Amino acid sequence: MTRAPKSRVGASTLVAMALAIMFLGATLPTPLYPLYRHRLGFSEVTLTLVYSVYVLGNLGALFFFARLSDQIGRKAAAWPAIGIGMASAAAFGLASGTAWLFAARALSGFSTGLASGTLTAWIAELQPEGRSGTGAVTATVANFSGLAIGPLIGSLPAQFELQPLRLPFVVYIVVLAAAGIALSFVPETVDKRVRRFAELSLRPRLGVPRERLAAFVSPAVTAFVTFALIGFYAALIPGVLAEALKDSRPLVSGAVLFLLFTVAAIAVVATRTMASRTAMLVSLALFPPAVALLIAAEHFHRFTVLLAASALAGAAASLGYRGSLAVVNRIAPAERRGEVVSTYLIVMFCGNSLPVIGIGLLSIRTGPAFAHQTFAGLIVLLAAIGLAVGWKYAPRNGS
Repeated sequence: MTRAPKSRVGASTLVAMALAIMFLGATLPTPLYPLYRHRLGFSEVTLTLVYSVYVLGNLGALFFFARLSDQIGRKAAAWPAIGIGMASAAAFGLASGTAWLFAARALSGFSTGLASGTLTAWIAELQPEGRSGTGAVTATVANFSGLAIGPLIGSLPAQFELQPLRLPFVVYIVVLAAAGIALSFVPETVDKRVRRFAELSLRPRLGVPRERLAAFVSPAVTAFVTFALIGFYAALIPGVLAEALKDSRPLVSGAVLFLLFTVAAIAVVATRTMASRTAMLVSLALFPPAVALLIAAEHFHRFTVLLAASALAGAAASLGYRGSLAVVNRIAPAERRGEVVSTYLIVMFCGNSLPVIGIGLLSIRTGPAFAHQTFAGLIVLLAAIGLAVGWKYAPRNGS
Protein backbone atom coordinates (compact mmCIF):
# COMPACT_ATOMS: atom_id res chain seq x y z
CA MET A 1 0.00 0.00 0.00
CA THR A 2 1.20 3.48 -0.86
CA ARG A 3 0.63 6.34 1.55
CA ALA A 4 2.21 9.75 2.16
CA PRO A 5 4.80 9.70 4.91
CA LYS A 6 2.87 12.28 6.93
CA SER A 7 -0.27 10.12 6.99
CA ARG A 8 1.85 7.13 7.98
CA VAL A 9 3.35 9.00 10.92
CA GLY A 10 -0.09 10.13 12.11
CA ALA A 11 -1.53 6.65 11.74
CA SER A 12 1.46 5.12 13.54
CA THR A 13 0.96 7.57 16.40
CA LEU A 14 -2.70 6.54 16.77
CA VAL A 15 -1.74 2.85 16.87
CA ALA A 16 1.05 3.56 19.39
CA MET A 17 -1.44 5.36 21.64
CA ALA A 18 -3.77 2.36 21.42
CA LEU A 19 -0.86 0.07 22.34
CA ALA A 20 -0.06 2.23 25.37
CA ILE A 21 -3.71 2.11 26.43
CA MET A 22 -3.76 -1.69 26.21
CA PHE A 23 -0.66 -1.97 28.42
CA LEU A 24 -2.13 0.60 30.81
CA GLY A 25 -4.61 -2.08 31.88
CA ALA A 26 -1.81 -4.42 32.97
CA THR A 27 -0.69 -2.19 35.86
CA LEU A 28 -3.85 -0.21 36.61
CA PRO A 29 -4.98 -2.68 39.35
CA THR A 30 -1.58 -2.83 41.12
CA PRO A 31 -2.16 -0.04 43.69
CA LEU A 32 -5.62 -1.48 44.36
CA TYR A 33 -4.52 -4.99 45.40
CA PRO A 34 -4.26 -4.06 49.11
CA LEU A 35 -7.81 -2.69 48.95
CA TYR A 36 -9.06 -5.89 47.35
CA ARG A 37 -7.23 -7.93 50.00
CA HIS A 38 -8.87 -5.91 52.76
CA ARG A 39 -12.33 -6.13 51.23
CA LEU A 40 -12.23 -9.76 50.09
CA GLY A 41 -9.92 -11.16 52.79
CA PHE A 42 -7.49 -13.23 50.73
CA SER A 43 -3.85 -14.12 51.47
CA GLU A 44 -0.58 -13.01 49.88
CA VAL A 45 -0.38 -16.34 48.04
CA THR A 46 -3.78 -15.69 46.50
CA LEU A 47 -2.58 -12.23 45.51
CA THR A 48 0.44 -13.66 43.69
CA LEU A 49 -1.78 -16.18 41.92
CA VAL A 50 -4.23 -13.45 40.89
CA TYR A 51 -1.34 -11.47 39.45
CA SER A 52 0.20 -14.49 37.74
CA VAL A 53 -2.97 -15.69 36.02
CA TYR A 54 -2.45 -12.68 33.76
CA VAL A 55 0.34 -14.68 32.15
CA LEU A 56 -2.03 -17.55 31.33
CA GLY A 57 -4.03 -15.09 29.26
CA ASN A 58 -0.83 -13.91 27.56
CA LEU A 59 0.18 -17.48 26.78
CA GLY A 60 -3.26 -18.32 25.43
CA ALA A 61 -3.06 -15.39 23.04
CA LEU A 62 0.51 -16.29 22.08
CA PHE A 63 -0.09 -20.01 21.56
CA PHE A 64 -3.24 -19.84 19.50
CA PHE A 65 -3.64 -16.31 18.11
CA ALA A 66 -0.12 -14.97 17.53
CA ARG A 67 -0.59 -15.09 13.75
CA LEU A 68 -4.27 -14.14 13.71
CA SER A 69 -3.83 -10.51 12.63
CA ASP A 70 -1.50 -11.60 9.81
CA GLN A 71 -4.41 -13.55 8.39
CA ILE A 72 -7.56 -11.55 9.13
CA GLY A 73 -6.06 -8.04 9.25
CA ARG A 74 -4.88 -5.70 11.98
CA LYS A 75 -8.23 -4.01 12.63
CA ALA A 76 -10.16 -7.26 12.78
CA ALA A 77 -7.82 -8.56 15.48
CA ALA A 78 -7.39 -5.27 17.39
CA TRP A 79 -11.08 -4.58 17.98
CA PRO A 80 -11.81 -7.92 19.72
CA ALA A 81 -8.71 -7.36 21.88
CA ILE A 82 -10.11 -3.99 22.95
CA GLY A 83 -13.50 -5.58 23.65
CA ILE A 84 -11.88 -8.24 25.85
CA GLY A 85 -10.00 -5.47 27.66
CA MET A 86 -13.36 -3.80 28.39
CA ALA A 87 -14.70 -7.10 29.76
CA SER A 88 -11.64 -7.36 32.01
CA ALA A 89 -12.17 -3.83 33.35
CA ALA A 90 -15.85 -4.58 33.98
CA ALA A 91 -14.93 -7.74 35.91
CA PHE A 92 -12.51 -5.77 38.10
CA GLY A 93 -15.11 -3.09 38.74
CA LEU A 94 -17.81 -5.62 39.65
CA ALA A 95 -15.55 -7.95 41.67
CA SER A 96 -17.33 -9.37 44.69
CA GLY A 97 -14.97 -12.33 45.22
CA THR A 98 -11.58 -13.63 44.20
CA ALA A 99 -13.06 -15.55 41.25
CA TRP A 100 -13.89 -12.20 39.67
CA LEU A 101 -10.26 -11.10 40.08
CA PHE A 102 -8.92 -14.29 38.51
CA ALA A 103 -11.25 -13.86 35.54
CA ALA A 104 -10.41 -10.17 35.21
CA ARG A 105 -6.66 -10.77 35.20
CA ALA A 106 -6.89 -13.66 32.74
CA LEU A 107 -8.98 -11.55 30.37
CA SER A 108 -6.54 -8.66 30.78
CA GLY A 109 -3.62 -10.92 29.90
CA PHE A 110 -5.40 -12.31 26.85
CA SER A 111 -6.42 -8.89 25.53
CA THR A 112 -2.93 -7.44 26.06
CA GLY A 113 -1.27 -10.47 24.46
CA LEU A 114 -3.52 -10.33 21.41
CA ALA A 115 -3.25 -6.56 21.05
CA SER A 116 0.51 -6.32 21.58
CA GLY A 117 1.44 -8.53 18.64
CA THR A 118 -1.21 -6.99 16.41
CA LEU A 119 -0.49 -3.35 17.19
CA THR A 120 3.31 -3.76 17.23
CA ALA A 121 3.22 -5.28 13.74
CA TRP A 122 0.85 -2.52 12.61
CA ILE A 123 3.23 0.19 13.87
CA ALA A 124 6.14 -1.40 12.00
CA GLU A 125 4.15 -1.56 8.76
CA LEU A 126 3.14 2.10 9.00
CA GLN A 127 6.70 3.42 9.19
CA PRO A 128 8.03 5.43 6.23
CA GLU A 129 10.49 3.71 3.91
CA GLY A 130 13.91 3.18 5.48
CA ARG A 131 12.77 3.80 9.07
CA SER A 132 11.94 0.28 10.23
CA GLY A 133 13.97 0.76 13.42
CA THR A 134 11.70 3.63 14.44
CA GLY A 135 8.79 1.21 14.74
CA ALA A 136 10.54 -0.89 17.38
CA VAL A 137 11.42 2.20 19.44
CA THR A 138 7.88 3.59 19.10
CA ALA A 139 6.28 0.30 20.19
CA THR A 140 8.62 -0.11 23.17
CA VAL A 141 8.04 3.48 24.35
CA ALA A 142 4.28 2.95 24.02
CA ASN A 143 4.56 -0.28 26.03
CA PHE A 144 6.42 1.28 28.95
CA SER A 145 4.39 4.50 28.84
CA GLY A 146 1.17 2.57 29.28
CA LEU A 147 2.66 0.56 32.12
CA ALA A 148 3.75 3.84 33.78
CA ILE A 149 0.37 5.60 33.51
CA GLY A 150 -1.71 2.62 34.66
CA PRO A 151 -0.78 2.80 38.37
CA LEU A 152 -1.53 6.53 38.51
CA ILE A 153 -5.03 6.06 37.10
CA GLY A 154 -5.55 3.24 39.58
CA SER A 155 -4.20 5.08 42.60
CA LEU A 156 -5.64 8.59 42.29
CA PRO A 157 -9.29 7.69 43.05
CA ALA A 158 -8.08 5.45 45.89
CA GLN A 159 -6.00 8.26 47.35
CA PHE A 160 -9.01 10.57 47.46
CA GLU A 161 -11.55 7.80 48.31
CA LEU A 162 -13.56 8.31 45.12
CA GLN A 163 -15.00 4.84 44.43
CA PRO A 164 -11.46 3.38 44.21
CA LEU A 165 -12.57 -0.08 43.06
CA ARG A 166 -15.04 1.26 40.48
CA LEU A 167 -14.01 4.63 39.04
CA PRO A 168 -10.59 3.63 37.58
CA PHE A 169 -12.19 0.88 35.54
CA VAL A 170 -15.03 3.07 34.31
CA VAL A 171 -12.40 5.56 33.11
CA TYR A 172 -10.44 2.73 31.49
CA ILE A 173 -13.48 1.42 29.61
CA VAL A 174 -14.11 4.91 28.21
CA VAL A 175 -10.46 5.23 27.16
CA LEU A 176 -10.55 1.80 25.51
CA ALA A 177 -13.66 2.79 23.57
CA ALA A 178 -11.90 5.94 22.36
CA ALA A 179 -8.93 3.81 21.23
CA GLY A 180 -11.22 1.51 19.27
CA ILE A 181 -12.82 4.49 17.51
CA ALA A 182 -9.39 6.00 16.75
CA LEU A 183 -8.20 2.77 15.12
CA SER A 184 -11.07 2.93 12.64
CA PHE A 185 -9.26 5.88 11.03
CA VAL A 186 -5.97 3.97 10.59
CA PRO A 187 -5.37 2.35 7.18
CA GLU A 188 -5.32 -1.46 7.08
CA THR A 189 -1.88 -2.82 6.16
CA VAL A 190 -2.74 -6.48 5.47
CA ASP A 191 -3.77 -6.69 1.83
CA LYS A 192 -4.52 -10.40 1.48
CA ARG A 193 -6.89 -11.39 4.27
CA VAL A 194 -8.50 -14.72 5.08
CA ARG A 195 -12.25 -14.54 4.51
CA ARG A 196 -13.33 -17.97 5.77
CA PHE A 197 -12.80 -19.50 9.21
CA ALA A 198 -11.72 -22.83 7.68
CA GLU A 199 -8.73 -21.10 6.09
CA LEU A 200 -7.33 -19.84 9.40
CA SER A 201 -4.18 -21.46 10.78
CA LEU A 202 -3.88 -21.21 14.58
CA ARG A 203 -1.27 -23.93 15.14
CA PRO A 204 1.49 -22.73 17.52
CA ARG A 205 5.04 -22.62 16.19
CA LEU A 206 7.74 -23.02 18.84
CA GLY A 207 11.38 -24.02 18.90
CA VAL A 208 15.00 -22.93 18.54
CA PRO A 209 17.39 -24.45 15.97
CA ARG A 210 20.03 -26.58 17.67
CA GLU A 211 22.89 -24.55 16.19
CA ARG A 212 21.40 -21.32 17.66
CA LEU A 213 20.75 -22.60 21.20
CA ALA A 214 23.94 -21.19 22.73
CA ALA A 215 23.24 -17.75 21.27
CA PHE A 216 19.62 -17.98 22.44
CA VAL A 217 20.49 -18.57 26.12
CA SER A 218 21.56 -15.03 27.00
CA PRO A 219 18.58 -13.16 25.49
CA ALA A 220 16.21 -15.74 27.00
CA VAL A 221 17.78 -15.30 30.46
CA THR A 222 17.68 -11.52 30.02
CA ALA A 223 13.97 -11.64 29.18
CA PHE A 224 13.27 -13.88 32.18
CA VAL A 225 15.17 -11.63 34.60
CA THR A 226 13.69 -8.43 33.15
CA PHE A 227 10.12 -9.53 33.54
CA ALA A 228 10.73 -11.27 36.85
CA LEU A 229 11.75 -7.89 38.29
CA ILE A 230 8.83 -6.14 36.59
CA GLY A 231 6.52 -8.81 38.03
CA PHE A 232 7.92 -8.25 41.51
CA TYR A 233 7.17 -4.54 41.31
CA ALA A 234 3.75 -4.93 39.72
CA ALA A 235 2.54 -7.57 42.19
CA LEU A 236 4.39 -6.97 45.44
CA ILE A 237 5.62 -3.38 45.76
CA PRO A 238 2.42 -2.22 47.56
CA GLY A 239 3.09 -4.90 50.20
CA VAL A 240 6.74 -3.87 50.55
CA LEU A 241 5.68 -0.26 51.06
CA ALA A 242 2.99 -1.15 53.60
CA GLU A 243 4.98 -3.68 55.65
CA ALA A 244 8.61 -2.53 55.45
CA LEU A 245 8.22 1.20 54.85
CA LYS A 246 4.93 1.63 56.74
CA ASP A 247 3.29 3.54 53.87
CA SER A 248 0.11 1.98 52.48
CA ARG A 249 -1.07 4.96 50.41
CA PRO A 250 -2.09 3.76 46.93
CA LEU A 251 -0.70 6.92 45.34
CA VAL A 252 2.78 6.15 46.70
CA SER A 253 2.88 2.64 45.21
CA GLY A 254 1.50 4.08 41.99
CA ALA A 255 4.27 6.69 41.97
CA VAL A 256 6.98 4.04 42.47
CA LEU A 257 5.71 2.09 39.47
CA PHE A 258 5.34 5.30 37.48
CA LEU A 259 9.00 6.09 38.16
CA LEU A 260 10.18 2.63 37.10
CA PHE A 261 8.30 2.57 33.80
CA THR A 262 8.89 6.23 32.99
CA VAL A 263 12.64 5.73 33.36
CA ALA A 264 12.29 2.64 31.15
CA ALA A 265 10.48 4.61 28.44
CA ILE A 266 13.02 7.46 28.56
CA ALA A 267 15.90 4.98 28.44
CA VAL A 268 14.52 3.42 25.25
CA VAL A 269 14.78 6.76 23.48
CA ALA A 270 18.04 7.83 25.10
CA THR A 271 19.84 4.60 24.16
CA ARG A 272 18.21 3.95 20.79
CA THR A 273 21.59 4.07 19.01
CA MET A 274 23.19 1.56 21.40
CA ALA A 275 23.88 -1.79 19.75
CA SER A 276 21.47 -4.52 20.82
CA ARG A 277 24.19 -6.85 22.13
CA THR A 278 25.67 -4.04 24.21
CA ALA A 279 22.25 -3.05 25.56
CA MET A 280 21.55 -6.63 26.62
CA LEU A 281 24.89 -7.12 28.36
CA VAL A 282 24.71 -3.74 30.11
CA SER A 283 21.23 -4.61 31.41
CA LEU A 284 22.51 -7.87 32.87
CA ALA A 285 25.25 -5.94 34.67
CA LEU A 286 22.67 -3.49 36.09
CA PHE A 287 20.26 -6.05 37.54
CA PRO A 288 22.41 -7.12 40.56
CA PRO A 289 22.84 -3.57 41.93
CA ALA A 290 19.15 -2.85 41.25
CA VAL A 291 17.95 -5.78 43.38
CA ALA A 292 20.62 -5.05 46.01
CA LEU A 293 19.18 -1.55 46.39
CA LEU A 294 15.67 -3.00 46.53
CA ILE A 295 16.58 -5.34 49.39
CA ALA A 296 18.50 -2.54 51.16
CA ALA A 297 15.44 -0.28 50.94
CA GLU A 298 13.31 -2.97 52.54
CA HIS A 299 15.86 -3.86 55.23
CA PHE A 300 16.75 -0.30 56.25
CA HIS A 301 13.26 1.14 55.65
CA ARG A 302 14.51 3.85 53.28
CA PHE A 303 12.10 5.23 50.70
CA THR A 304 14.81 7.17 48.89
CA VAL A 305 16.76 3.94 48.38
CA LEU A 306 13.62 2.34 46.97
CA LEU A 307 13.32 5.20 44.46
CA ALA A 308 16.95 4.70 43.43
CA ALA A 309 16.34 0.96 43.05
CA SER A 310 13.25 1.63 40.93
CA ALA A 311 15.04 4.04 38.63
CA LEU A 312 17.94 1.60 38.13
CA ALA A 313 15.51 -1.27 37.60
CA GLY A 314 13.69 0.79 34.96
CA ALA A 315 16.90 1.44 33.05
CA ALA A 316 17.92 -2.23 33.28
CA ALA A 317 14.48 -3.42 32.16
CA SER A 318 14.47 -1.05 29.20
CA LEU A 319 17.90 -2.13 27.95
CA GLY A 320 17.17 -5.78 28.69
CA TYR A 321 13.88 -5.93 26.82
CA ARG A 322 14.98 -3.96 23.77
CA GLY A 323 18.41 -5.58 23.54
CA SER A 324 17.37 -9.19 24.06
CA LEU A 325 14.45 -9.01 21.61
CA ALA A 326 16.68 -7.50 18.94
CA VAL A 327 19.33 -10.18 19.50
CA VAL A 328 16.70 -12.92 19.19
CA ASN A 329 15.47 -11.40 15.93
CA ARG A 330 19.05 -11.36 14.66
CA ILE A 331 19.90 -14.97 15.51
CA ALA A 332 16.60 -16.43 14.29
CA PRO A 333 16.65 -17.83 10.75
CA ALA A 334 14.15 -15.96 8.57
CA GLU A 335 12.14 -19.09 7.86
CA ARG A 336 11.81 -19.88 11.59
CA ARG A 337 11.69 -16.39 13.11
CA GLY A 338 8.11 -16.78 14.35
CA GLU A 339 8.99 -19.99 16.20
CA VAL A 340 12.10 -18.56 17.85
CA VAL A 341 10.46 -15.28 18.89
CA SER A 342 7.43 -17.14 20.28
CA THR A 343 9.75 -19.35 22.34
CA TYR A 344 11.51 -16.22 23.62
CA LEU A 345 8.16 -14.68 24.60
CA ILE A 346 7.14 -17.81 26.52
CA VAL A 347 10.36 -17.60 28.56
CA MET A 348 9.61 -13.92 29.15
CA PHE A 349 6.06 -14.59 30.37
CA CYS A 350 7.29 -17.38 32.64
CA GLY A 351 9.70 -14.88 34.18
CA ASN A 352 6.79 -12.54 34.78
CA SER A 353 4.85 -15.15 36.78
CA LEU A 354 6.85 -18.07 38.21
CA PRO A 355 9.16 -16.06 40.53
CA VAL A 356 6.18 -14.10 41.89
CA ILE A 357 4.38 -17.35 42.70
CA GLY A 358 7.56 -18.71 44.31
CA ILE A 359 7.87 -15.60 46.48
CA GLY A 360 4.29 -16.00 47.66
CA LEU A 361 4.76 -19.66 48.58
CA LEU A 362 8.12 -19.07 50.27
CA SER A 363 6.70 -16.13 52.24
CA ILE A 364 4.29 -18.48 54.03
CA ARG A 365 7.19 -20.46 55.52
CA THR A 366 9.88 -17.83 55.96
CA GLY A 367 8.23 -14.42 55.85
CA PRO A 368 8.37 -11.83 53.05
CA ALA A 369 11.85 -10.46 53.84
CA PHE A 370 13.66 -13.78 53.36
CA ALA A 371 11.55 -14.61 50.30
CA HIS A 372 12.51 -11.29 48.72
CA GLN A 373 16.19 -11.87 49.51
CA THR A 374 15.97 -15.30 47.87
CA PHE A 375 14.40 -13.68 44.82
CA ALA A 376 17.24 -11.15 44.68
CA GLY A 377 19.80 -13.95 44.89
CA LEU A 378 18.10 -15.72 41.96
CA ILE A 379 18.22 -12.54 39.89
CA VAL A 380 21.93 -12.07 40.62
CA LEU A 381 22.71 -15.70 39.71
CA LEU A 382 20.73 -15.62 36.46
CA ALA A 383 22.19 -12.25 35.47
CA ALA A 384 25.72 -13.61 35.99
CA ILE A 385 24.95 -16.68 33.86
CA GLY A 386 23.35 -14.58 31.14
CA LEU A 387 26.29 -12.16 31.11
CA ALA A 388 28.89 -14.94 30.89
CA VAL A 389 27.08 -16.85 28.14
CA GLY A 390 26.13 -13.69 26.25
CA TRP A 391 29.70 -12.36 26.30
CA LYS A 392 30.82 -15.52 24.52
CA TYR A 393 27.91 -16.45 22.25
CA ALA A 394 25.75 -13.36 21.59
CA PRO A 395 26.32 -12.17 17.99
CA ARG A 396 28.65 -9.23 17.58
CA ASN A 397 27.28 -5.98 16.23
CA GLY A 398 26.41 -6.33 12.60
CA SER A 399 26.84 -10.15 12.65
